[in-house]
Amino acid sequence: MTVSAITLRAGRDDDTAAYIRLIGDAWGEFPGVVFDVDAELPELRSLATYFSEKGGALWLAEGPDGPLGMVATRPLREDGAWEIGRMYVAAEARGTGLAHRLLDTAEAHARAAGAERMVLWTDTRFNAAHSFYEKRGYVRQGAIRILDDLSKSLEFRYAKPAQGLVVEALDAAAAASAERRFSEILIACVAAGASVTYLAPLSVEKSRAHWKRISSEVAQGHRVLLGAWLEGALVGTVQLDLATPENQQHRAELVKLLVDPAFRNRGVGEALLRRAEQTALRLGRRLLTLDTRADDEGERLYRRLGWTEGGCIPDFAQDASGALRATRFFFKRPG
Repeated sequence: MTVSAITLRAGRDDDTAAYIRLIGDAWGEFPGVVFDVDAELPELRSLATYFSEKGGALWLAEGPDGPLGMVATRPLREDGAWEIGRMYVAAEARGTGLAHRLLDTAEAHARAAGAERMVLWTDTRFNAAHSFYEKRGYVRQGAIRILDDLSKSLEFRYAKPAQGLVVEALDAAAAASAERRFSEILIACVAAGASVTYLAPLSVEKSRAHWKRISSEVAQGHRVLLGAWLEGALVGTVQLDLATPENQQHRAELVKLLVDPAFRNRGVGEALLRRAEQTALRLGRRLLTLDTRADDEGERLYRRLGWTEGGCIPDFAQDASGALRATRFFFKRPG
């Protein structure tokens, strides 16, 4: 089945049987999950009205043989946020791109209505859903929600900026949930020739191991991890290494400035650097240092933003061809 053979339309109240089938089949894949419509989900009897009254919208995807997916969105009361909900795809339609089409539709509706942030809740047991949302730039946020339902459900909260260019600090949970996406960005940057410790080709396993270590250091308070979103996509990152020696607690090292090559020249690197400087200042780190391969594009960005060269060491590191390249060291006093 191809996604082009699937029709996406506004959901109606008389689509109740389709909603019940989609949700019931999905929940039935997980032992211990109880699906009782009248006891816990009576809104399924008039779901379009339910979301309309909340200022939201609902969509149903249909194939030649019946319903294949659904999604809804509605505004929340805080932070200009909209919530994604009732996101389900039938097993036979997974891998067709339908999930992306459904989420694209709901997010576009929310953005057009002025959403500044997207939020969703997903059961802690739904691992495939977590992977999908993380690919779409969502990261874990806040505490696990405990539901007083028949299934004794626990839910993760995922969120992301909805539009524009936004840089945010990631806590330990967010850092862990961003590992997959940051791993993709690191691999792409290394493949494009970036000088960031690793040589091409960088394996998925080595990249994921790197980000797992970074997540651990964020949890320990030894590192600040920033992420950059552009129009809802997680496209860049930079770190502040706070684990400086005892006599250098006034300093932080800026490391791993990474921008997905597909999103370069759109201000992402500059936004990351400026937010890193603000964060360092807030943490009382009055001096920032970094190193970069001489004559790379990154060097031009650092100079433009006021970083001062502190010296150059020839033959400091190899590139992918084995040639020895010089490295320049820079510093800046934030603020």
